[in-house]
Amino acid sequence: MLPEPASHPKVKRFINRLLNPVLFKLFLLYKLPLAFVARLKMAELSPERAKVSIPYGWLTQNPFKSTYFAALSMAAEMSTGVLGLMALETAGAPVSFLVVGLKADFTKKATDVTTFTCQNGPLFFDAVAKTLSTGEPVSVEALSVGTNKAGEEVARFTITWSMKRKKS
Repeated sequence: MLPEPASHPKVKRFINRLLNPVLFKLFLLYKLPLAFVARLKMAELSPERAKVSIPYGWLTQNPFKSTYFAALSMAAEMSTGVLGLMALETAGAPVSFLVVGLKADFTKKATDVTTFTCQNGPLFFDAVAKTLSTGEPVSVEALSVGTNKAGEEVARFTITWSMKRKKS
């Protein structure tokens, strides 16, 4: 049985590192340089949810004067993936973690900062516990909803992640 995520010292340390703007930028520069260049920001992070924002600007634009869908996808994926990475902090054993599916719906032109929110943190912690106990792969379908400054929905992504305990 894994400890409660909110009280796990590795989870607390992970949250503190990613909410620190300087450490977050270093994380992006080292692990996700394109996200660094696109200026993604961690707006909120807890074991339950994550919020990641991406600005509209020259680096993220498309020819139609809105944020390029791939840039939106990157922010949406990060809002889900960071919850999975947080859950892996509690694993105590190696677990593989990768995207195996993506579905996107675009509802409004993204012409300013878009913030993606994923509230599926508990699903990732449950998936880690399940794959550790069974050794079988576990899929997590995580929903990330992007909104503009006015709170209007811009896009909705469902990203499917696979987790599987690695053989030692």
